[in-house]
Amino acid sequence: MKRLISLLLVAFLLLCSACSADTPASGEASSTTATSGTESSLPDAETTVTTSGSDDYMDASLAPERRAELLLSQMTLEEKAGQMLQGAFYAVKASDLTANGLGSVLSGGGGVPSSNTIEGWQKMVDSYQKASMATRLKIPFLYGIDAVHGHNNVYGAVVFPQNIGLGAANDPDLMYQMGAAVADEMKLTHTLWNFSPCVAVAQDPRWGRTYESYSSDTEIVTALALSYAKGQMDNGVIPTAKHYAGDGGTVFGTGEGDYLIDRGDTELSEADFRSIHLKAYKDLVDAGVPVVMASFSSINGVKMSENKYYLTDVLKNEFGFKGFVVSDWEAVSGLSGDSFAENVCLAVNAGVDMLMEPTRYADAGKAIVDGVNSGVIPEARVDDAVLRILTVKFEYGLFEDPYMKNLQTKETKLGSDEYRAIAEKLVEKSLVLLKNEGDVLPLKKGQKILVTGPAADDIGAQCGGWTKTWQGITDKENGGPITEGTTILDGLKEYGKEIGIEFFTDKSRIDEADAVICAIGEKPYAEYEGDSEDLSLLGSLGLSGNKDALTLAQTTGKPVIALIVAGREVNISQYLGDFDAAVMCFLPGSEGEGVAAVLTGKANFTGKLPMPWYQDASQIGAENPKLLFEKGYGLAYA
Repeated sequence: MKRLISLLLVAFLLLCSACSADTPASGEASSTTATSGTESSLPDAETTVTTSGSDDYMDASLAPERRAELLLSQMTLEEKAGQMLQGAFYAVKASDLTANGLGSVLSGGGGVPSSNTIEGWQKMVDSYQKASMATRLKIPFLYGIDAVHGHNNVYGAVVFPQNIGLGAANDPDLMYQMGAAVADEMKLTHTLWNFSPCVAVAQDPRWGRTYESYSSDTEIVTALALSYAKGQMDNGVIPTAKHYAGDGGTVFGTGEGDYLIDRGDTELSEADFRSIHLKAYKDLVDAGVPVVMASFSSINGVKMSENKYYLTDVLKNEFGFKGFVVSDWEAVSGLSGDSFAENVCLAVNAGVDMLMEPTRYADAGKAIVDGVNSGVIPEARVDDAVLRILTVKFEYGLFEDPYMKNLQTKETKLGSDEYRAIAEKLVEKSLVLLKNEGDVLPLKKGQKILVTGPAADDIGAQCGGWTKTWQGITDKENGGPITEGTTILDGLKEYGKEIGIEFFTDKSRIDEADAVICAIGEKPYAEYEGDSEDLSLLGSLGLSGNKDALTLAQTTGKPVIALIVAGREVNISQYLGDFDAAVMCFLPGSEGEGVAAVLTGKANFTGKLPMPWYQDASQIGAENPKLLFEKGYGLAYA
């Protein structure tokens, strides 16, 4: 009898536990309760909610996927939907994380806390984590950021060359070191999820995101993306392979809305699409990349964020991708449904696991719940999405150390000498010598050199877009240097002291000059804002001051060394004859000293063009295009 009573008591307790696990706890998050910018009536970040059910998922000896399965089995539909949401930091209050159980919060380009310091970032991220720990199941959230060429939102972090320059350098070992360095600086700010690397295989330089592509060559893109991602993963940061897939192959004139090419349509046979645009993803999946971001773009008219064939059948089933797929910024709104809710269902059913909805995250959560309840979204699809998200969180140790108190970092501050040295080396290797008549370069001891042009003394111009702001900003517009670093002029003067070369900027002294350095280029831009019809240096995307610098180069009578600071192969056909030497610098980032090192002969030119350089924009896409320089072109000192 005692044994029977004991068994009945155990059965009763198990039944109570099951009811508690299946029924929302008092004050539990509902995806409809919180909207951006408003306080929820549910518990705030200071409230602690008792966890119900088993905590077996906290057993660190179990495999991450098994732990995720155990946790998933205790989650309500609303809690599952919450994990599939990512809101922007400016629209998400700490209490919203408790109320909605958000899986993630992000900063876009320029999204920073009021104190843009290590301490300011840690305080913001930790306050969000505290709110996540106040949820019923205490599931940690992930903070995502666009650290696309260094931890580029944060003042003082090292800003590496943009991807196009890294493609010109084409050094996988240095790419691994860069990935590790960026990971270390990210960990200092408690931001563990990086929306990088971009593995676009850019085909048309008129695309405003060309500089985010390593090359038009699939092999170069694949090798560099792999090295960078491994450097991140080996150092505890989550990289994201983006934008899956074909974003670099969109056809000019097919851009979304009024855009010329960005977010447009890639029109290729499946065989060509696979060989050009999918290879890098297959290799990254094989290497264990944990997150893939779906592209804004389309393939043969179907938006990738609703393309079940490529997201699920190919990426997840054929390639064996075990991580999770995140949509791009508000990309769901551009899908083919008749309403936002319908678009959410299309994306989820296609294979998107987390929705990047900066302000409409609550609406997206409601659409998921309603979609399951109405039978439009199979709950098994939601379970698969959440299992993937939770597994990544377990793999990266967030459940054991949600406040990241035990993070191991090599450095204790941003912008270390070691990391700047890696960046400077990448700058040196990224420079491409296009022309060098009369061996004007390297510069020689005893010379006097006039330095002019808007890109000569401007860190913002060197860095380009996705630096401190989404679109980027020049030092001139900013009223001072946008971050710590050295301009090209700074570097020249430093090396000049060592070698015995005088560099000056006073144009009235031009008669004294042995040569003129003319630094011209593009103003910072990002995404569709950088779409260009003619790639002109004198158009709306050229730096203010280009015209005066080019005019001086044409009339000076001195040898002219042109430095082109740009995110792509711009139109220089009409000026090339006026230059005795020409160097493609791409966008070198914060370490302009690397440019000076090569110009003064402290290092040799090794960079090769990662894309063909068209004679002008009319030749792009032509059957037999006229080129200024072939892909792979690049001179060197004897």
